[in-house]
Amino acid sequence: MDVEREAEPDRRAPYDPMPHGPAEVGVGPWQGPRPEGDQYDDELLAGGDRRNVVDRYRYWSMEAIVADLDTRRHDFHVAIENWQHDFNIGTIVRSANAFLAAEVHIVGHRRWNRRGAMVTDRYQHVRHHESAADLAAYLAPLGVTLLGIDNLPGSLHLETTTVPRRVCFLFGQEGPGLSERAREACDGTFSIAQFGSTRSINASAAAAIAMHSWIRTYADLSGDTAWRG
Repeated sequence: MDVEREAEPDRRAPYDPMPHGPAEVGVGPWQGPRPEGDQYDDELLAGGDRRNVVDRYRYWSMEAIVADLDTRRHDFHVAIENWQHDFNIGTIVRSANAFLAAEVHIVGHRRWNRRGAMVTDRYQHVRHHESAADLAAYLAPLGVTLLGIDNLPGSLHLETTTVPRRVCFLFGQEGPGLSERAREACDGTFSIAQFGSTRSINASAAAAIAMHSWIRTYADLSGDTAWRG
C-alpha cells in the first residue's frame, strides 16, 4: 500500500475523478506580462484557471466565453420536461453545451436538478416555460420545428429521416417519457432504433444521440475547432 499517497490531500476537481489523471486540472497563474484583450479575467490570471473549459477559453471571464459562443451557436434547441426533478436534465444540458445548442428550454417546474450539468449551464442560454404549449408558441415565430423524441406508435425513425435545420428536440422524463400535452404540442415525434431487450433508452443518452444526428447533418466539421479535447 502506498501510505504516502493515501495520506495526500485530495486536490482533484470534483468533475475529474479519474485516479490515473493529473493531480490538478487546468492551469496555474499566468506567467509573464498580462495578455492583451478584454476577455481575460484578472482573478483567473492571478490565481490560475481550474475550470472544465477548453484551452481556447483559459483565463477568459465567463461573460467573454458566452459572448464568443453566441457567435457560433447552432440552429437547434433542446427542451426537457421537468415534472419529477429528473437528474437526467443536468446531463442533457451538459450535452447541449458540448454540441453548442442555441438554447435550452425547461418545461414545467422552474427549479431543476443541475448536478449533472457540471456548471455547463453557466455557458448556455436556459429559458423556462410553464407548458409545452408555451414552448411551441415561443418557437413558432422563430421558424423552429418542435419534435418530440419518444418511441411512440407512428413516430418517424431518427436514423432514416433528415431532421429540420431549425429544430427543437423535446424530451420527456425518465420512465414516463413525453407527457400527453407535450405530444399534442409537437409538430411530430421521432424514435431511436433499439435492438436489445428493453423498450426504452435513457433520456440523457437519447438526447445526446438526437443532438449528434443534427451535428452529423449540419455542423461545420472542417478545421480544428470541431475537435476539442
